Amino acid sequence: MSHTPDDLGAVLARIAEALERIAPNRAASADFTAADAFVWHAEDRRLEAVPRVSRVEMDLLKGIDNTRDQLVDNTLRFARGLPANNALLWGARGMGKSSLVKASHASVNREATSEGRPPLKLVEIHREDIESLPALMALMRPAPFRFIIFCDDLSFDADDTSYKSLKAVLEGGIEGRPENVIFYATSNRRHILAREMVENERSTAINPGEAVEEKVSLSDRFGLWLGFHKCTQDEYLAMVEGYVAHFGIPVDAETLRRESLEWSTTRGARSGRTAWQYVQDVAGRLGVSLSEPPATPR
Repeated sequence: MSHTPDDLGAVLARIAEALERIAPNRAASADFTAADAFVWHAEDRRLEAVPRVSRVEMDLLKGIDNTRDQLVDNTLRFARGLPANNALLWGARGMGKSSLVKASHASVNREATSEGRPPLKLVEIHREDIESLPALMALMRPAPFRFIIFCDDLSFDADDTSYKSLKAVLEGGIEGRPENVIFYATSNRRHILAREMVENERSTAINPGEAVEEKVSLSDRFGLWLGFHKCTQDEYLAMVEGYVAHFGIPVDAETLRRESLEWSTTRGARSGRTAWQYVQDVAGRLGVSLSEPPATPR
């Protein structure tokens, strides 16, 4: 059966359309001057500018002074073009891990303005988009800025192999991490991977020791480990008092102490998040508008 040139042309056109549909999207060029913070959308390989980041003022983060100083110092060195480490902020929920990352970014950029340096860019990547990290880094590599890639609540469950992509991007691979990029992540788990994930490897692998080591070594790619632990009662009260003073909420000290402690008891936890939730409640009851509320500490 013979085909006319028109028939062959139609077939080739359909093949070309099919290949175009299955081909991965190319990363679009990004205007990094549009904002100091962005969110990465992996599905269409683009960065969305965030004109105003929801963040907590550094002074309102209580009970983490040493941790705060370490992260700010690491971030400042990176912004100045000096050696710095990828950072993993791990530990108790609601103690300000992601809030500290955003507050450190803001603090360092205030210094950049006074020193005449280009601003440091903060780019958030969602945990489910980790496999697209190479495309994101390729977009940043030639840019005349320095970037923090930030992943909040990073963790990997059983049957999830995308952690291997993260390991390769952070330190391995033929190109390695771009000089102008650093990676910050928060996690409730010290080794990021679920306990059952590690236990499964230990019980089923031919060489359990090597299999477990290969999974746990992901956290070794972070040179800076910062632990967040449950706060004391005094630290919790200091958080509450800091918020109340910042927003000018008219509540007497005795009532504030009694109510805030009762609030934490009914929730079974003392944390920055619990403190902020109480402050929202008391402000609402007293008719105080929190016109520029800080982000919920995480």
